[in-house]
Amino acid sequence: MTDTPLMAEFPGVDTAEWERVIREDLKGADSPRSLVWRAEEGLDIKPYYRAEDLDHVVHLKTRPEALSCVRGSQKAGWHILERIDAESPAEANRVACKAVSDGAEAILFSNLRIANASDLAVALVHLDEIPVCFEDADRPLIRLLLERPGHRDDAAVISTGFNPLDDPDFAAAVLANRIGGFVPLSISATEFHEQGATSAEEIGLALAAGAEFFDSMMERGIGIDQLAGSLTFSFATGPGFFLQIAKLRALRVLWAQAVESFGGQSRIWRARIHARTARWNQAIYDPHVNILRATTEAMSAVLGGADSIEVAAFNACYSSGDEMSRRLARNTQLILKQEADLARVADPGGGSYCLEVLTDAIARSAWELLQKIESEGGYRSACEKGVVDLLLCRRRDQRARSVVSRKLVLTGTNRFADASESAMSRIGSGDALHSGRAAEPFEELRLRTERHGARGSQKPRILLAEMGEDRKSQSARSNFAMEFLACAGLESRIMRFRRAEEIKTGDWDLIVLCSADAEYLSIASTLFERMTASVPVVVAGLPETADKLRALGVAEFMHVRCNAVETLANIQRLAGIKD
Repeated sequence: MTDTPLMAEFPGVDTAEWERVIREDLKGADSPRSLVWRAEEGLDIKPYYRAEDLDHVVHLKTRPEALSCVRGSQKAGWHILERIDAESPAEANRVACKAVSDGAEAILFSNLRIANASDLAVALVHLDEIPVCFEDADRPLIRLLLERPGHRDDAAVISTGFNPLDDPDFAAAVLANRIGGFVPLSISATEFHEQGATSAEEIGLALAAGAEFFDSMMERGIGIDQLAGSLTFSFATGPGFFLQIAKLRALRVLWAQAVESFGGQSRIWRARIHARTARWNQAIYDPHVNILRATTEAMSAVLGGADSIEVAAFNACYSSGDEMSRRLARNTQLILKQEADLARVADPGGGSYCLEVLTDAIARSAWELLQKIESEGGYRSACEKGVVDLLLCRRRDQRARSVVSRKLVLTGTNRFADASESAMSRIGSGDALHSGRAAEPFEELRLRTERHGARGSQKPRILLAEMGEDRKSQSARSNFAMEFLACAGLESRIMRFRRAEEIKTGDWDLIVLCSADAEYLSIASTLFERMTASVPVVVAGLPETADKLRALGVAEFMHVRCNAVETLANIQRLAGIKD
């Protein structure tokens, strides 16, 4: 038996050799730069990473106690948290206890009405051994929690969603009288994510708020040791699997650095993180895709080292949920923990070249934003000056443009939609629809098509007419057009014609020509000459002859660079669908 390491049997391959093979495979294309992915985050992500990429990763060179904060310290995994919306203490407790018996490991009360100590006691019956969070806790409730006898250990804390920057004087008074097992304050970065902020911006803004909190507390005589364990950071995790993992890791990197700068010892460096799945990308059409979205988002939170995770019900964007949807959300985490064994290792992505580089890149960018905000006078000053609102507004607009151009894919909504699906019956009047979601412009198009049918009107008859010599272009254009139209709930039919005069225009409400760019002018000229009924004509593509085609009578062009919402709304009008 030999002691020779396994990898010693394989010759080393340097980066230059890797890139030579890539250039050969790409037949001389500009590589490996041609394979670099420019993420929505603004980061350039390489197709592969090697050990030398870690040479400039700062957090890997820190002291062991600092590195442990980066890695996280999960010993039994994260807490599976379930949101309880009931207002009555007795009902909220009943639902919470049922959730715990079904696998939940932590409870978040979001609408609970607590009037006195008796109500609080009722709400917490049988919940002494699990973490409980009061998301909307006001000052009277926090006072009740301070007066509640007994201590909880670190595994069963009581926490609240109270933002200390809303009332620093009250926050300081709470910290001065805080008992063990009570985490009274929270800084939430969830809305930053929901409004389109990048991962680095989410971290930078959260850090700026945290630094403002520390400053304001120390000004009021609260020592750094009293601040230890008093704060929870809340984040939403969305798409972008590896970036979301790196985001939470970067927060721990920088929070340890920030706390150390305030004089905190290593025992209080670690950030307490709550994560929930995103809401902005949920959709009312093809809603079960929301389950798949939430699964990858929950995995990002797990691998990023969140202490507690909430998975939204797949129908949360259009209803208050039901037992089945809540069970699916809960079981998503149970599968990740009990069947996929994701809780067995702390920081399972640690050492991954890609994740370590992304963590470092996000951390560097977030620290720059923190410094910029500090130069504006701190977080509250930056908010008052409109700096934060301007940043978020810009990101929100950028995301909206990406969605309507279909560069940012929402499966089942702006890509790969099922045109025959109906959502009106499941959403009712639509009063419960959560606003601020990226899918809303496309959903309004779909609902307009549905309302058209609900009034007894006939569905538009849309022909995708393949013509010309270039069969490859015809097929590509007709498939694109069918998928494009489905995003507005418009069903269509593909038919092939040898000549334009074969089309019986009277049989259709809308005709989409599907051919090669060079052939459109000739086809359209013949079609308009022989047309026996006034039918709107649309071209799939944007040929150089577009102006001449418009002069002939072509009403619209659908193509990959168009504003899909505006184009589809115009096509609906052409097909006879009105508000």
